[in-house]
Amino acid sequence: MPLPGAPERTAAGAPRRAPHPIELESYRILRSRIDLSHLPPLSRAVTERTVHAVADVAFAETLVLDEDALRAGRDALLGGAPLIVDTGMAAAGITARETIVPLRDPRAAERARETGSTRSAAAFALAAADHPDGAVWAIGNAPTALFALLEEIAAGRVRPALVIGLPVGFVGAAESKAALAAGGVACLTNRGERGGTPVTVAAIHALLFHRDDR
Repeated sequence: MPLPGAPERTAAGAPRRAPHPIELESYRILRSRIDLSHLPPLSRAVTERTVHAVADVAFAETLVLDEDALRAGRDALLGGAPLIVDTGMAAAGITARETIVPLRDPRAAERARETGSTRSAAAFALAAADHPDGAVWAIGNAPTALFALLEEIAAGRVRPALVIGLPVGFVGAAESKAALAAGGVACLTNRGERGGTPVTVAAIHALLFHRDDR
């Protein structure tokens, strides 16, 4: 299996990139420390990139993976589906395609005041109304945004192609991810308090840059 990010054009119009030699060496070391050959292709790609993002092979043990869900999310991304992220930092890290950051919506602050919620939760509730079908949603920072999205999904107001829920923190992160994993929606998540924007961006890049011929 070639190392991630090889320069050939990916299938179905996926982005093209050439890895730096340091990145190639980093993946070689990663593969010498953890054997992920038992995983199907997209699950392996996501696991490798997220582990690489945090330089911690133990992170692989926390991931909750579903190959069919990852395939659906990848197909949606390559088909031009909206990619909705919870922070400007995530948007800045995803250079291969455009993203939507609901937190920038000027309506979010007013809705948060009216409902007593966080701005992130209010912003995601608003975004659900704007993008009810087929979007890919990615949360790496705000558990309240993930809880708000799950409420919209449970109410039938939004039908995602994939939810990448990897928020980090001591308050609500583990609980929001457990709710996502149990919610019956196509998702990528992990168990526990670890997560964050870097692993969320890494997961998205894994889907975007994966080649079916690996």
